[in-house]
Amino acid sequence: MKFTDISHSTPAYLVLGVGILAVSSASILIRISQQEATSLVIAAYRLTIASLVLLPITVSRNGIELRSLKGKQLARLIAAGGFLALHFATWITSLEWTTVASSVVLVSTTPLWVALASPIFLKEKISRGVWLGLGLSLLGSLVVGLSSNCSIEAGRLTCDLGVHFWSGRSLLGNTLALIGGMCAAGYLVIGRQARPSLSLPVYIFCVYGAAALGLLAIALVSGANFIGFNSGNGFQFFSLPVWLCLIGLALGPQLLGHSAYNWALRYLPAASVSVALLGEPIGTTILAFFLLRETPSWIELAGGALILAGIFITSRASPE
Repeated sequence: MKFTDISHSTPAYLVLGVGILAVSSASILIRISQQEATSLVIAAYRLTIASLVLLPITVSRNGIELRSLKGKQLARLIAAGGFLALHFATWITSLEWTTVASSVVLVSTTPLWVALASPIFLKEKISRGVWLGLGLSLLGSLVVGLSSNCSIEAGRLTCDLGVHFWSGRSLLGNTLALIGGMCAAGYLVIGRQARPSLSLPVYIFCVYGAAALGLLAIALVSGANFIGFNSGNGFQFFSLPVWLCLIGLALGPQLLGHSAYNWALRYLPAASVSVALLGEPIGTTILAFFLLRETPSWIELAGGALILAGIFITSRASPE
């Protein structure tokens, strides 16, 4: 996909399908990278490499439009980039603490938070269908959150809700993934306002660039190392597979996947784009099963099904 606006005759859902396939690989690449690199470094590299690839393309083809940005328009782009930075910082970190399936399903609650923010920022009312979908997804989120402390034995469900649950690794990871979904909602809501008046290269370069600067600053303040890690044998540089995963994250899930979503924001309602996002948890869970040997529990699958059903109902609901 070229980084110019595609003809109106191009089937929009075909573009979204390509985006879903690209984004579904992100969690796998991140998991491999986390063997040596910290989550903040991975997030910073993902957006920085993507921005550097876009820089010469945007300047050469859309330089006049880029230089004409000012005031409210520029502020929206920076704000969208800020939310995108927080989204990746929290979501990628969540993959250190919980399963790929739980993380991706919870971060995909984004359409629900978009629905709640719409009356305030987009002047859209929330319909009964949205409230029904929100309730189902919140119930699903609770089920996923409890999954690491519950089990099914001899057909009976048993749960341990003691201190272990409140201090468990999975709870932290699931919470971070949920926050990541909320931040992504801010990114999409602002995108709905800013994207229609801008070409795709200018929009994604500014948003990705702002996110990259934010993530680089956070990673530097945290003291993260951008070229290697300390092991039992002393300092070691990142291995070639990790570098390839970092580059792959920028070129695939970011430039191809997220750019497909951003392109669609100009020609499709945000609800329609949100429905397409439902394909990501499914694709990612399948890849995690085959490549990482992560088998989701029946409780996780049940909670994920509730969340996806709720998101689908919310996205399809008509405004009142």
